[in-house]
Amino acid sequence: MGKPTGFLEFERFERTYAPAADRVQHYKEFVIPLQESELGQQGARCMDCGIPFCHQGCPVNNIIPDWNDLVYRGDWQQALQVLHSTNNFPEFTGRICPAPCEAACTLNIDDNPVTIKTIECAIVDKGWEQGWIQPQIAEHKSGKRVAVVGSGPAGMACAQQLARAGHEVELYEKNDRIGGLLRYGIPDFKMEKHIIDRRIAQMQAEGVKFHTDTDIGVTKAAKDLLDRFDAMVLTGGSEHSRDLEVPGRDLDGVHFAMSFLPQQNKRNAGDLIDDIASITAKGKQVIVIGGGDTGSDCIGTSFRQNALSVTQLEILPQPPEKENKGLTWPNWPNKMRTSSSQDEGAVREWSVATKSIEGEKGKVTAINCVRLDWKQGDNGQWQMEEIPGSEFQLKADLVLLAMGFVHPVHEGMLKELGVELDPRGNVQADTEQYQTSIDKVFSAGDMRRGQSLVVWAIREGRQCARAVDEYLMGSSELPR
Repeated sequence: MGKPTGFLEFERFERTYAPAADRVQHYKEFVIPLQESELGQQGARCMDCGIPFCHQGCPVNNIIPDWNDLVYRGDWQQALQVLHSTNNFPEFTGRICPAPCEAACTLNIDDNPVTIKTIECAIVDKGWEQGWIQPQIAEHKSGKRVAVVGSGPAGMACAQQLARAGHEVELYEKNDRIGGLLRYGIPDFKMEKHIIDRRIAQMQAEGVKFHTDTDIGVTKAAKDLLDRFDAMVLTGGSEHSRDLEVPGRDLDGVHFAMSFLPQQNKRNAGDLIDDIASITAKGKQVIVIGGGDTGSDCIGTSFRQNALSVTQLEILPQPPEKENKGLTWPNWPNKMRTSSSQDEGAVREWSVATKSIEGEKGKVTAINCVRLDWKQGDNGQWQMEEIPGSEFQLKADLVLLAMGFVHPVHEGMLKELGVELDPRGNVQADTEQYQTSIDKVFSAGDMRRGQSLVVWAIREGRQCARAVDEYLMGSSELPR
């Protein structure tokens, strides 16, 4: 805990954003950090709550009260050690995690939780600034070799942990740069990519070998890895996008979000995008279908590309402005949230279904929608009904489908290996051994659990690394 009476003396104070009119002019991060003295006060607010529900609210089980107390006392280097004991990449989660830990904070009972995410990000950023974060090179080598396929947060966390345990680790990525959706999905204005690059440099110094432009099961046989390595970990993510099966889906100008977002990441990195393949929102009326984080990323990117207008459609009803704490706390509540991108000028529509897409000369010009009424049936399940006479049309020059992901891509590596899948189409593996139906093949992250958060990917990558270490050595000293 911090100061015993800190939560009574200090108000919650959070990081702020640069004005929307300024930040949409560039792709840099725009969060304005707190001063060190302000962070100490916020750390002091961590109360002696008896049961720190934030531990369980956080998927990696961060030891939050400890590093809050250390920041309050000014011991930043020790705070960094405590933070890194449960999280390999707190600079990732400190930027893009929705902070379920704060929802679980005891002070959230009256809507004033400790600014856990802000403090977390400040600790690790200070660690990089001060040069405290250095490679942790294993003192002894095991002689075992592990291939990790997929370089998102699950793959990176798994690879780093295994390298620190003394194994020879090679990480394979189908794209031209390491990072998975952190690299080609998360916009630069939410997380600049040099933040990934410095972790890559650390991991290389720790012995991890990176292979890019290598699509296992497509450009390189999965069997080759099985033959050459003592263990293989599948962390390829959940990349099969949910499609919109309506008339007009095949019109030019209707694209998956993950065809749109990576292009801007590549432009920011200095790559040239072929004019024919280029997807841009410049001067267009943009419709984003899907109300989650990916849809929000499409909004922010569209505004920075100088879209004429952006409208976001969500099939679900608008959530309440405030949750019922007695029913939800300390769990993650369903409540109205507005992202920084949505706050930049997007129009949001709720309980809307798309019926068809119209076009002229093969290009999209409008979408036809209907409003929905959601009712709870006798079985307790919610069902939607179209409201008669509520049909309406929206002009559209660009339609972006951001409705989530259904499961990992099966073609290629998964089909070649023949691993068993669960009923949802994910790789079948439990959260104890993380082993698939094939000997010495493991899986973690979104490829195993389905579309989820970065913090869950890091957790699974770490736990899977321990399972692999136990499989190879008979026991493991890696944390779960």
